[in-house]
Amino acid sequence: MPTLSVNLNKFAVLRNARGGTEPDLATAAETCMAAGCGGITVHPRPDRRHIVAEDVELLAALTRGRVEFNIEGNPFAPARPGYPGLVELVRRARPAQATLVPDADGQLTSDHGFDLTRDSPRLAPLVAQLNQCGCRVSLFVNAGTTTGFAAARDIGAARVEIYTGPYAHAFAGGDFSAELGRCAATAARAAAAGLGVNAGHDLNQQNLAAFCRAIPELAEVSIGHALVCEALYAGLAPTVRAYLALLT
Repeated sequence: MPTLSVNLNKFAVLRNARGGTEPDLATAAETCMAAGCGGITVHPRPDRRHIVAEDVELLAALTRGRVEFNIEGNPFAPARPGYPGLVELVRRARPAQATLVPDADGQLTSDHGFDLTRDSPRLAPLVAQLNQCGCRVSLFVNAGTTTGFAAARDIGAARVEIYTGPYAHAFAGGDFSAELGRCAATAARAAAAGLGVNAGHDLNQQNLAAFCRAIPELAEVSIGHALVCEALYAGLAPTVRAYLALLT
């Protein structure tokens, strides 16, 4: 059964929009863990528009020994006031996994992956530093990627995360077989190279089951935006359990 890692970014967006401490990230994480999720994901950005460095340290302590903690981010984004850089955050938090994403500072959300063949030499020293922190490294890749997996493995990456936005968009339109096939081909190539397979972006209760059936290699899904939106109607704990039922 793939691990469900709940992304808490949207809780932080709501908190930061109003100021103060509500919704409380610790309560959100505790609720998700009590409902049975296997991981908590955060994506601290340099502009601090949702998850901030202080949240990372809090959630690292809260999840330690209970569920996996996954920190996403661009490893090339320089440190600045309020943001010490991804590698330093990982050093402090010691998560189970660091997911490297090539997003720009002002990007609304992640929308593309690394070119593993081109980017692996540049990523190599950063992956080595993250591995020295004791965490697994995952690299965000586009669906349809079929090359570069051996290079990613050789620099120390343990997994890739398939960007599922195009699949979700196609699913909503009713004709998704081609995009699902691209995801499946990427997963198969990654697994053949010895890499684990994660997935994330715009997965929801409507499109997740079909995705899981097509990707037997799937180790983890990271879901935040859709889960939080659905939880506004159904409640957080029941929504987490509904996702877990789809993954069994």
